[in-house]
Amino acid sequence: MNFFTIKYFSVVLLSSFLLFNMGTGADIQAAGKKEYLITKFGAVADGNTLNTQAIQAAIDAAHKNKGGKVIIPKGKFLSGSIVLKTGVDLYLEEDATLLGSTNPSHYPKYKGHHAFVIADSSSGFSITGKGTIDGQGRELALVIDSLHHIGEVIDSNYNYRRMRPNNRPELLKINKCKNVKVSGLSLKNSSAWVQTYDRCTNLEIDNIKVESRAFWNNDGFDIVDCKNVRITNCNVDAADDGICLKSHSTEHCNDQIYIANCTIRSSASAIKFGTGSYGGFKNITIENIKVFDTFRSAIAIESVDGAVIENITISNITAVNTGNAIFIRLGHRNGEKPGILKNVSIKNIKVQIPFGRPDIDYDLRGPEVNFFHNPFPCSIVGIPGHKIENVVLENIEITYPGRASKGMAYVPLSRLNQVPENIDSYPEFSMFKELPAYGLYVRHVKGIFLKNLHFKLEKEDFRPAFVFDDVEGLKMEEIDVPAGKKHQIILKDVTEVKLDKKASALKKEL
Repeated sequence: MNFFTIKYFSVVLLSSFLLFNMGTGADIQAAGKKEYLITKFGAVADGNTLNTQAIQAAIDAAHKNKGGKVIIPKGKFLSGSIVLKTGVDLYLEEDATLLGSTNPSHYPKYKGHHAFVIADSSSGFSITGKGTIDGQGRELALVIDSLHHIGEVIDSNYNYRRMRPNNRPELLKINKCKNVKVSGLSLKNSSAWVQTYDRCTNLEIDNIKVESRAFWNNDGFDIVDCKNVRITNCNVDAADDGICLKSHSTEHCNDQIYIANCTIRSSASAIKFGTGSYGGFKNITIENIKVFDTFRSAIAIESVDGAVIENITISNITAVNTGNAIFIRLGHRNGEKPGILKNVSIKNIKVQIPFGRPDIDYDLRGPEVNFFHNPFPCSIVGIPGHKIENVVLENIEITYPGRASKGMAYVPLSRLNQVPENIDSYPEFSMFKELPAYGLYVRHVKGIFLKNLHFKLEKEDFRPAFVFDDVEGLKMEEIDVPAGKKHQIILKDVTEVKLDKKASALKKEL
């Protein structure tokens, strides 16, 4: 079976070449730029004086003089929203803190953006140094919440179900910018998403520490419809998705994205494509990622709004105490027609799944699943008439907790049609409720190659390791599962099957 064409490999090789040789902000920053110390513009490092005007004056002066280095020295500098501009290098010295105000009026919208640090349609700028940007997000969010409830500043989109305001500023919002470098910083305590890069080109992010469990929606990274992006050597501890790729426009997509050598802790998913998935995600390489204490999936790839997802390569992922290993979903929530999800390679993955929720020690936790269930397996699921295509899983080791009980939520193999399609539902590894396999559940897929998959059980699980339902083109080699059950591979409406001798001995056709 030919799962990856010569054309696909050519695209990936060309993509890698361009990605590693592209011009980035690091190449473009000019040496010897004039320095602009914010204290010379009146900024005071006492943590109380509002320095918005002084910092913005330094930025504007550097921009007016065709670029310069704006320096935030040691100390705590309180500020509201500031706007970065072309040619400006914002540099935070060691022990320098750019401290967000807790007064919502200090964050006026700029060209529709609501954030602490904003850049729009600028180029050749950077945010670097060994300092910290601290949004004081919990305090700010609670002030916004209080103003809504006393009727002073009404949030028309207030979330009453979860009792939180939506009108909260992000920490960084970089929009339609080119040749940008962000490195060395600590980003802390956002009231919303920590950092969003939307429709940017040539973006380099390196050695960023994210620590943001201040409030809801604290995604560590949101990369939206960007091209030529490198995210490397970052450490993320976030109360929502760790590194999240989104596509908000049918006219744009994420293309040429490289993510490597990062550590992620999340109360949602560690690496996630979606949920916003309108345009697409193409030519994405993710490698050498460590995940721990993460509530949802280590890897979640989702097209539910019409997006094209193709040419995805993920390798060398280690996850411990993580709720789910791999979740791949093609659905139809929005858009004129379902998207396309194809050519996904996931290799060299090692995951440990606990029995209880992994993020129990978080002070801000994601919502519990509101139904009885046994531990969830990996799942790769399309919808009727629209199959996920060409998936390779190789060198995968997953340790499951077992302890499944027929008394909890029993779905017998004779009733596989009982598993709901949920075509237009929010994508999540728990979206199908109880699943009839403990290791991997596959439905509506064309072309899947599984090699050297090793499932371990800490306790006994009554379910089979694999269930395949409506699959065309299944190849399995070197499958290792705990002994004790004769039928570990269940096939229902599966065609073009190629199993090695060991896998053949474990199969059962319904």
